[in-house]
Amino acid sequence: MSGPAAGTAAAATTTDVVCLGESMVTFLPSQPGRLADVPSFGRGIGGAESNVACALAAAGHRAAWVGRVGADGFGDHLVETIASYGVDTSAVRRDPARPTGVYFRTATDRGTDTHEVAYYRAGSAASAMSPENVPYEALFAGRVLHLSGITAALSPDCLALLRELTAPRPGRPLVSFDVNHRPHLWRGCAEDASVLLELARRADLVFVGEDEAEEAWGIVGAEAIRAALPEPSVLVVKRGSAGATVFASELRPGPRGAEAAGTAAPGASTDTVSAATSATSADTTCPATSAGTATPADTVTPVPALRVDVVAAVGAGDAFAAGFLSATLRGLPVRDRARHGHLMAAAVLTVPGDLTDPPSRDRADRLVALDDAAWGRLRLAPGWTAADRAPEEVRTP
Repeated sequence: MSGPAAGTAAAATTTDVVCLGESMVTFLPSQPGRLADVPSFGRGIGGAESNVACALAAAGHRAAWVGRVGADGFGDHLVETIASYGVDTSAVRRDPARPTGVYFRTATDRGTDTHEVAYYRAGSAASAMSPENVPYEALFAGRVLHLSGITAALSPDCLALLRELTAPRPGRPLVSFDVNHRPHLWRGCAEDASVLLELARRADLVFVGEDEAEEAWGIVGAEAIRAALPEPSVLVVKRGSAGATVFASELRPGPRGAEAAGTAAPGASTDTVSAATSATSADTTCPATSAGTATPADTVTPVPALRVDVVAAVGAGDAFAAGFLSATLRGLPVRDRARHGHLMAAAVLTVPGDLTDPPSRDRADRLVALDDAAWGRLRLAPGWTAADRAPEEVRTP
């Protein structure tokens, strides 16, 4: 059986978050410099959605990654490494005709002119994902389905799949969507901006950076971004070193997922859906309007970022999404969700790769509970997740 209807009928909610997307083997430089000058590389893994799954599993959640890899050694390495974080990889498909994608990158920040990335992913196994060959029963088995705009850029079939998964229908899990605009992946396609806007407007929870919103849509400022994306119940606008602004509405803006149709997905928790979309409560069910155009007043929550001694600014956005989703699953207030996102991002920013062990939940909760002044005094350096307390925390009453 294939297709959303068949998958939904078989779904049983045993997973907190299911993440779908391409993961690749990444080669990290042994020293700074141009790719032409780096003498050797260390092997790792990278992929926006699998990064989120690994971070959530490391934080104690039941996470699954659904993807497609080649029937090759790199595919073996990807599946084994992701599974080693505690992620369920049982729904990953192997493609005997297409390779696993790989890429090489320099050690510099992605936002600098000297940053280089060499992708070898054209025609990869993941680019062959389509509405006809993915396991819907696995995709719809979680409380949350996390997607990103990167998948939409891989191929027309991948775009068709994302349109299928974000389509409003009874039984749909809460859909989390990270815009993740990657211009190089959209070369030759003039519709990247409109496609990403379309997909974001169909999601329940959206992550987008101010910089990528300006680049993709020509929209400047968090309020303007919200005006362009009124539909998601929760919109997180990431503002770099300035932090994040979270827009959360108390009403869902139209018939989208399970609760909008008045029913829950088989085995789904209605409390979980409410916790992810409500601005203030973990158990408030939000009614939809018949026209699907409700525009309730938002709760707007700006949350400052932390001061971090950055080692590499790669994977921080994925870590932020994982921290925010983790706190959402726990029904925490909006401010605390964003603070958990900042802490997860800080953990990744202080290591060279895309993944690292997050702080313990007790430690993260302690830091999140700091008052605004103490939060502003925190400065996190490499190794901070292993230390018992940050020096600034020690001085906090």
